[in-house]
Amino acid sequence: MTTAYISVGSNIEPAKHIRNGLKTVQAHYGKLQVSSVYESAAVGFDGDNFYNLVIAFETEENPHDIAKMLRDIEHQHGRKRTTGQKFNARTLDLDLILYGDAILKDEGLDVPRDEIFKYAFVLQPLAEIAPHVQHPETQQNYKDLWQQFDKTTQNLWIVDINVI
Repeated sequence: MTTAYISVGSNIEPAKHIRNGLKTVQAHYGKLQVSSVYESAAVGFDGDNFYNLVIAFETEENPHDIAKMLRDIEHQHGRKRTTGQKFNARTLDLDLILYGDAILKDEGLDVPRDEIFKYAFVLQPLAEIAPHVQHPETQQNYKDLWQQFDKTTQNLWIVDINVI
């Protein structure tokens, strides 16, 4: 079994879409480990604030199949993908950010995701649920990476909602 870590986000009716999306993920993958939910301003465009969290589950499914399943779940929950626009509002965003200690850079799959180093809304919830797990490329654990992160550029605050 391998642990898959998924970054989850939404800024369109976020509590509803995250809750429903996680129910679908849980129905497919079973027990989920779930971080706190963090709110942050939209990054890269003017829009409503996002809710973000990280989940983890054990699986024997390969990372390409997981990524496809995540896209299907996004679509089932109203995600509209716009060509050429990376940053936009979304009902549900599910990204495979880690798959055990795998390093994959092929066929549209980039694991571990660079977002781990770039965005507080990915790194802080990851450090919360996997503090002692080491990044496959740098061998630094996520607790240390979060302690070293420049927190002055991206503000996060915990949202008190139950998503599972």
